[in-house]
Amino acid sequence: MLNSKILTTRKMSEMSLTQLMLLILIGSAAGFASGLLGIGGAIIMVPGMIYLLHMPQQAAQGTSLAVMLLPIGIFAALQYYQKGFVNLSYAVVLIIAFVISSYFGSLLAVHLQG
Repeated sequence: MLNSKILTTRKMSEMSLTQLMLLILIGSAAGFASGLLGIGGAIIMVPGMIYLLHMPQQAAQGTSLAVMLLPIGIFAALQYYQKGFVNLSYAVVLIIAFVISSYFGSLLAVHLQG
């Protein structure tokens, strides 16, 4: 089992500006697509964290579940967290970007025809 305590204990102050900007981009894209298309954001967040931030797959999945924790993933996210596969700092940035941009995606979606 991968011991990834570093993934869960990393502080936001230790993030580089590039990492922060990539997280905002990933969270915003996921939120916008969620609001526009009615999809879960994981389809965008997980590959984004794997390919852009070079996170291990399980850490990307766990972090993505933490973003969607309350509505659908609380028990699944808890399992990932207990195994050390949730980066809480990344999840906070993604949540903020996701929530804000999903609102804008939904604004566009309600004005689309049919």
